[in-house]
Parts: sequence; structure tokens; C-alpha cells
Amino acid sequence: MLNKSILTLSVIGLTIISSGCNINDAATGELFHDNGNTINVSDREELYNNENDTNGQDRSRRFGYVRHQKSPIMGENISTENMYTLDREKVADSISKMSVSLPKVDDCATLVTGEEVLISYKTGEKDEKARFEVADQVKKTALSVVPRWYHVYVTDDPALMRDVENLASMGTNVDNAGTAIGDTIDLMLESSPQGRNVDAGENPNGEMIGDKYELQDDDVHGTNRQKRNDTTGD
Repeated sequence: MLNKSILTLSVIGLTIISSGCNINDAATGELFHDNGNTINVSDREELYNNENDTNGQDRSRRFGYVRHQKSPIMGENISTENMYTLDREKVADSISKMSVSLPKVDDCATLVTGEEVLISYKTGEKDEKARFEVADQVKKTALSVVPRWYHVYVTDDPALMRDVENLASMGTNVDNAGTAIGDTIDLMLESSPQGRNVDAGENPNGEMIGDKYELQDDDVHGTNRQKRNDTTGD
């Protein structure tokens, strides 16, 4: 009888130890998910994924919350590689959907590159003031979706919608892609209103302006437009 009691206690003890290990492993896996330093995140999926999770809960109804700690491994650095990735196709889809929901926009094509958003849309507005207001709404729609470093360019010129569409087939690996994008942006600026300045330090496209700011290398479109305005003013 004594041996049976000892055996029973031993089995119970092993079960508890085993369960404790599983709990600790599960807790560690939850606290340090994937890269070893992300906690309080049960699952991370790609940006702008609105599909339901495995529990049937709509992700769009949940708050976003992430907390980071140093890696539990002494001396290990946190990798910043691919810290922020953007699904450009989904972002373009969101911008186009939101834009056509605007009262004065009937059609919208959006191209998202690494740092620019080109939007071509159709509107029935012909009056210059009305076109300006629509352009401002479309631009602000895009700015509400993309990261803050992006520049946004819009056009209601029907001839440029095909140009924007053609750019989409090029990709970043094409040698003259940057030049083609720049040329298209210049045409958009020449033919279409861009709305109001983003703020006191940025022009309507989100490029730096003003005496206290220096235009960055990728803000050449703002520079070109200023040159055209200066020439026109003379």
C-alpha cells in the first residue's frame, strides 16, 4: 500500500512539473512572440488585414496594442529590419475605395510607390473652385491612410488616368520607373489642382516649404512647380 501511495504521488508530481513547464513555455511564447521581444500580442498579421480571426472576432473592432521589451537573451539586440512594411496594393485599394465614397468622385485609380501616392480620379465638377475642393478631399483621404513621409499627388485630368495605370505595370525594378513617375507627377501638377497646403511647413503634396525648411532630395516636384510659378508671375 505504501509503495502504491509513493507511486501515485510521484505520478502526480511529474504531471504538475510537466504542466508547469508547458505553462511556462506557453507564457514565454506569448510574451516573447516571434522575435523574442514582443509581448501582449496574440497574433500579428499584415497591415490593413480586415479579415476575421480564428475566433470569429472582427479585427476591425479591436484596438491595436503592442508593447516591446528588451530581448530576454543577454546582449541580444532588437532587429529593426523590416520594422515597418506596407502592403502597397492594399493601401491603394483602401484609398480608391474611400475616394469613390466621396460625393463628387465617380472613379478613382491609385498608385502607391515607396514614398509617393498618385491618384487619378473622375469628377463631374468643372468649376475651378469646386475642382479645388474635390482635390483637397481626395488628397486628405490618401494622407489619412499612408505613413507621414509620403507625398500625395492628385489629378482629375482624364488623360492621365491611363498614365497612372501604365506606371503600375512597371515596378521598382524598371530602370526608368523613377523618371516616368516624376514626369507623370509634373503633368498632374500642371493640369490639376492639389488642394490646400498640408500645414504651414508643407505644400499641398506634403513637400517641405518655407524659409525655415530646406527641400529634401525627393521634394523636387515642389521645386519645379515653384520655378513654373515664378516664371508665370514674371
